[in-house]
Amino acid sequence: MSTTPTTPEPDDTGRESGGEIVPFPRQPDSPAAPDMPDTSDTSFEVQLDDEPGTPEPVDAGEGIVLPDSDGEHYPVIPEHLRSLAGVGEALGRHGRRFGHRASFHGIRAPRYLLLAVVYAVAGVFRLAGRQLAWWWLSEQDFLRSHAVANADSREWMKLHREAKDTRRVRGIMLAGEVFALLLAGLALLRFAPWWGWLLVIAGVLPALARAGRPEDRPIISPAMTVPRFRVLNADVVLRAYYAAGLGHPDKPGQQIEFESAMTRDGEGSRVKVILPYGTGFDAAVKARDDLASGLDVAPSQVYLTRDKSSHRRHTLWVADRDPLAIPAGRTPLLDGKRRSIWQPAPFGLDERGRKVTLLLLWISILIGAQPRKGKTFSGRLLALYAALDPFVRLSVVDGKNSPDWNAFRKIAYHFIHGIVPSRDGDPVAQLIAALTEIKAHIIATNEFLASLPVAECPEGKLTEELCAKYPKRLFVWMLVMEEFQNYFELPDQKLNAVIADLLSFIMAVGPSSGVIIESLSQKPSGVGAGDVQRLFNRYRDNHVVRFALKCGNRIVSDAILSGDAYAEGFDAAALPVGKEYLGVGYLYGAADHTPTVRTYLADAEDTEKIVAAARVLRERAGTLQGFAAGEDTGTASRDVLADVLAVFGTDPALHWPVLAERLAAQFPDRWADATADAVSAQCRDLGVPSVPVKSGGQALRGCRRADVRRAAAESS
Repeated sequence: MSTTPTTPEPDDTGRESGGEIVPFPRQPDSPAAPDMPDTSDTSFEVQLDDEPGTPEPVDAGEGIVLPDSDGEHYPVIPEHLRSLAGVGEALGRHGRRFGHRASFHGIRAPRYLLLAVVYAVAGVFRLAGRQLAWWWLSEQDFLRSHAVANADSREWMKLHREAKDTRRVRGIMLAGEVFALLLAGLALLRFAPWWGWLLVIAGVLPALARAGRPEDRPIISPAMTVPRFRVLNADVVLRAYYAAGLGHPDKPGQQIEFESAMTRDGEGSRVKVILPYGTGFDAAVKARDDLASGLDVAPSQVYLTRDKSSHRRHTLWVADRDPLAIPAGRTPLLDGKRRSIWQPAPFGLDERGRKVTLLLLWISILIGAQPRKGKTFSGRLLALYAALDPFVRLSVVDGKNSPDWNAFRKIAYHFIHGIVPSRDGDPVAQLIAALTEIKAHIIATNEFLASLPVAECPEGKLTEELCAKYPKRLFVWMLVMEEFQNYFELPDQKLNAVIADLLSFIMAVGPSSGVIIESLSQKPSGVGAGDVQRLFNRYRDNHVVRFALKCGNRIVSDAILSGDAYAEGFDAAALPVGKEYLGVGYLYGAADHTPTVRTYLADAEDTEKIVAAARVLRERAGTLQGFAAGEDTGTASRDVLADVLAVFGTDPALHWPVLAERLAAQFPDRWADATADAVSAQCRDLGVPSVPVKSGGQALRGCRRADVRRAAAESS
């Protein structure tokens, strides 16, 4: 292009057009190609008029970088085939499909053979009739009849002569064909072995059966149904988006555009959509139900995926049929094989049929739903995975006292059920004792890790190698809290506060020490009052991963998933209702995306089988302890040094009266009547010296935390 001013010339309307032609910056590092279409995005604001003086070349590193005209490249190798596990899964899927077909047709083979013989006999007569009709030249009958009707004797005689000549030639050919067949049959009778007859029958029988079979009577029945799906096209998608109010076909700049062609993706259709300027992904999420109506499908068939490069762009995937109504099947844990807590646990399938796994280490997971929507089944599924690792200690606390967790009595270190005292003891006191023991374990684990050299523990955290090296000191502990809100609503507010404080501490510090927390609730909000309510909300909100099944309303859904999830389009109250949707929920916080998961099924019978296998694994490994081993874990034992360390906090030293007061407040079940003299005497008996301690402007007798830690290490 030239930048020289040009003389105004009239345009097509007769008016003069002024101005000058200026160059628009090309995309850096892109050579000019006259035969290529211009892909410049004119939405960029640039200075079109050059400054006076000689223009300097534009540095490619400082110029305007336009979008890559080549577009997005699809992967050479699909993502699910880039690993041995993915290849194995694909081979297994196809193998199962072919195996089903082989079994289906194998059991029906006698019926297929009988039908083939019947239709082959009919095929012989049908082919003979066709040969005779061909020999007799039956297609000429109409022409001769037409000549007779027109009284055209000349035409009739011509047709008659042609028919006689043709029949003579075809008769000779037909006689030769019959002779050849008879000769071939005699040769087979005289010279062919038995397997030769089988080869001839295998070749001739299908052909004759095909000739004799009615068109609507197939011999072989299909082993699988043909999938029925709605074929989407651009017009259908545009209609849906415009009907949902996400654009307007007639207003300038409000048209919906596509970044890719409509393609098949698994059991659905996929297309990349570009919204009008000023309309973002959030608007599309809020209009999801309207989009489903415009596409004439169920809302559970419509899925929108955010594009990280632009808020206007997203991927629309429409399933052929409702994927959430298809069960994920039985849990793969039924094989009873040993698992490792350091590997992801199988949880279910997402909306596209892909496996969803969850690494349980370093997380706490909150599972919430309405009653009888699959909450306990989902939580129990993860606990069963941990049970198959014999080196994971399990504490099961069932606040609703249901039979759903009874199988875990065979392997649990703690098993606490209900809130009302029974012949098994006081469950509230048992819970406080169990949480106190877990808290002491967390403190001891952190102190032991801190004492290890950097070369052995470079990151200061639990590792699989350290657990194998120090199995008695370092191990993974899973705490299951079913209907945990019941322990925040006890009649005794003092006990509520103690439990809330212990759970809050375990939630804050436990995951980094190898303590996995799994909390289940159908009432995740409006629990407790005052400080108990604050601690309950903190405990609930600090869960890293959330799994919400069908909820009663949006408030409950927000309490489980958090308010941010609703802004992203995830409302568990909007999940479909029905028996086929049990175990379906949103898994939030486990990855960058939030899949809609159909959890695997492990019913009561399956749970019994898996737990029985887990007990055998623990017996072989020598890790069957606590409640399952017949030990009395329900009695609140008093480990003086562990309790003292637990109440020290960050203080380097404490007076004996302060220490006694803290012990009574935190552990009322076993230190309610403790005095300063009694605490001092017990600590001194265990090797903790009584020393002067300055605190709050006073110098009284007390003990130092370092001395208590040293005495605890010597006694262990």
